[in-house]
Amino acid sequence: MTRFKLTLEYDGGPFVGWQRQHNGLSIQQVLEEAVLATVQETTTAYGAGRTDAGVHALGQIAHIDIEKAIEPHRLMAALNFHMKPHPIAVKACDVVTTDFHARFSATSRAYLYRIVSRRAPLVIDRGHAWHLVSELDVAAMHAAAQRLVGHHDFTSFRATICQAPSPVKTLDRLDVTRLNDEIRVITEARSFLHHQVRNMVGTLRLVGEGRWSADDVTRALEARDRAAGGPTAPPDGLYLTHVIYGP
Repeated sequence: MTRFKLTLEYDGGPFVGWQRQHNGLSIQQVLEEAVLATVQETTTAYGAGRTDAGVHALGQIAHIDIEKAIEPHRLMAALNFHMKPHPIAVKACDVVTTDFHARFSATSRAYLYRIVSRRAPLVIDRGHAWHLVSELDVAAMHAAAQRLVGHHDFTSFRATICQAPSPVKTLDRLDVTRLNDEIRVITEARSFLHHQVRNMVGTLRLVGEGRWSADDVTRALEARDRAAGGPTAPPDGLYLTHVIYGP
């Protein structure tokens, strides 16, 4: 048996998310069916991040186990062929040791959230960014974001259906920058709660519009109550950009 580490890129729009579900097509299902078509073996694909419906990936990591002997470059080519026309691509394929696990071996995950602030509707970026017509104060958003960096109870920023055993996480980075009419929120942590990034972005939007201050963000964090946090940003603008592993 050989364990392969796959680096994936996908448009999450057409899917119910990473994980197999009964209510629609998932990225995991498409990948596993491509493996079956390639080597005539049933396998389970384990992903580093269980991205939600509509969430994209530039550097999702998955691993699969295959009994049949096959070179990584041939496996990558075959998987990409069998996943057509779905918007999923394997960008890299590497052999790893059997103690590697795409999810549990990860030491850090990074996400990007894209906001396009302009009056004109989105055309090229439709479904790939959050379109807002309001003017946003990026400096205020970045300053408020720093109130969330560190080791905290993030109950106010996790989905009510989140199944994580603890709401306590360590947020290593939360930066807000602007490039022309695009605002980028970049965040990194070992792991995130369900909807944590989208809830933080929705809250920072309130700051950018002048409706909340940085102190309001701190009060929401300290309340440890989802009702005290801001709204949930849509999935369109969220991307899993990369996953980091130890030596």
